[in-house]
Amino acid sequence: MNNIGIVVFPGTNCDHDVQSVLTRVLNINAELVWHTKSVAKYDAIIIPGGFSYGDRLRAGVIASRSPIIAEIKRMAGDGLPVLGICNGFQILIECGLLPGALVTNSALSFICRWTSVEVLSIRTPFTCQFQKNQKIRIPIAHGEGRYLANTQIMKELINKNRIILRYHEDDPNGSSGLIAGVSNEEGNVLGIMPHPERASETILVPDRSSNEAVTIFHSLLAYLSKKFEYY
Repeated sequence: MNNIGIVVFPGTNCDHDVQSVLTRVLNINAELVWHTKSVAKYDAIIIPGGFSYGDRLRAGVIASRSPIIAEIKRMAGDGLPVLGICNGFQILIECGLLPGALVTNSALSFICRWTSVEVLSIRTPFTCQFQKNQKIRIPIAHGEGRYLANTQIMKELINKNRIILRYHEDDPNGSSGLIAGVSNEEGNVLGIMPHPERASETILVPDRSSNEAVTIFHSLLAYLSKKFEYY
């Protein structure tokens, strides 16, 4: 049975949400792992949202210096799936697993609402069950979610299909290229600003519309079960 580790830092607050989706909705074994513990036994890692260390200095930077990050980097280098959601995305950037920067929203305020994103690439363990260019409704909740990258990084992201999610109907935070999620070159490390765990059950979705965001977790399950190879 596959086993997923959900890394918890002081200030993390979406850990139980992610665990609930994985264990209750998808029936996957998922365990919370305090940041001083080992994650070596897990088949995939998820770094959930929240405010690690109160977003002191800047979001994700203190957590990125935690000893557990070195182990996550080794696992990422070995090809294991690693997903960072919101604050988790910020941590992945701060520790160097993903390029670019996440800074204060262009409106200089915290935003918490629903939006739409387009799935640009299905060549990751977290998007392999989507259709390419599929649009999904999903919530966002962040104050430092504006993705920025210089011209060289943007060119590489575009040329190597590493922009995985893009805001579709609006521009909530001023991100370069409307970027909502990027991957590493190998595709096994993905950072996203939207919160799929908050849209993984129909009862949570406005107007009881489709809860397609849960496909991010279904994709991981399919990948780990070897039911889908994206390479």
